[in-house]
Amino acid sequence: MVHEILPVGPLQCNCSIFGDEQSGDALVVDPGDNLPEIERIVARHGLAIKAIVITHAHIDHIGGAHKLHASTGAPVYMNAEDDALQNIMGLQAAWLGMREPERTRIDVPARDGDTVRAAGTEFHVLHTPGHTPGSISLWMPGEKKLVAGDTLFRDSIGRTDLPGGDGDKILRSIHDKYFALPDETLVIPGHGPVTTLGREKQFNYFLQGM
Repeated sequence: MVHEILPVGPLQCNCSIFGDEQSGDALVVDPGDNLPEIERIVARHGLAIKAIVITHAHIDHIGGAHKLHASTGAPVYMNAEDDALQNIMGLQAAWLGMREPERTRIDVPARDGDTVRAAGTEFHVLHTPGHTPGSISLWMPGEKKLVAGDTLFRDSIGRTDLPGGDGDKILRSIHDKYFALPDETLVIPGHGPVTTLGREKQFNYFLQGM
């Protein structure tokens, strides 16, 4: 399987590009910006984007989704509980001094327990609210990988002081959804370096005593 992680935009959001060499199908997670670079990676591997998944509706994760959908026709998946955040995209852009991106249509409301079959594998949707009401994570049992969005980072967890954030919910999401996964699971956070669940259980200050 192809898996490339591309930090995009001014906040260096981790955009993941997954691809299957045999079918040529690709799935892109959180295309927040830098679409030409995303498209170059896809083309270099001879892939075609068949699905776009948004872990949550903050501008740095969703900002390029409309244009990527327009150029590929790939359906966009996002949890409906983050629709309200899309409705204040202009405010989000103003906070960061950015231009407001075009609103993307959500083709599939990604719900807890759903399975997205793309790029030659299965992505299991975990609803992990806390950073935002509709935050989702993608668990890939065949690869033992977890795309965590901004729920869990190396040595930290996602902010909960922005609109819709909830500190209790984010810790409950991590405990109830992540701790059920193997310790060797590779965690791809929304920003910064990858880590493992086992490492975070042992060293992450926010997870001690859970």
